[in-house]
Amino acid sequence: MGKFIYNDRIRTDFEDRLLAHLQLVITTKLRRGEAFTFMWRNDQSIGDGRQVVWLHPGADLNWQYFGSRQPSLNPAWLDALSHVANSPTGLYVVPEPQATGARPSSETME
Repeated sequence: MGKFIYNDRIRTDFEDRLLAHLQLVITTKLRRGEAFTFMWRNDQSIGDGRQVVWLHPGADLNWQYFGSRQPSLNPAWLDALSHVANSPTGLYVVPEPQATGARPSSETME
């Protein structure tokens, strides 16, 4: 389990592979100067509610991975996450669709 850290105060766990996909989608939008919301469901241990943060190019973000290997990326999942990130509701986790081919982890979405 990796951690997504927002403004050094909000920390939430995501599986490393999901976190790698979120990192790519988020950094792509922020590199373009786009602000948006990111929402996830909290763990039951802290209330099972939702957390929503406003992401903008000046936000202090940190991704900490548990594993040392970079996971392969699923282009279909990147597309699905990008689609919701560009919607009025903002980014939220969607189930991983069937992979159409793995993208090397060093590639960027443009």
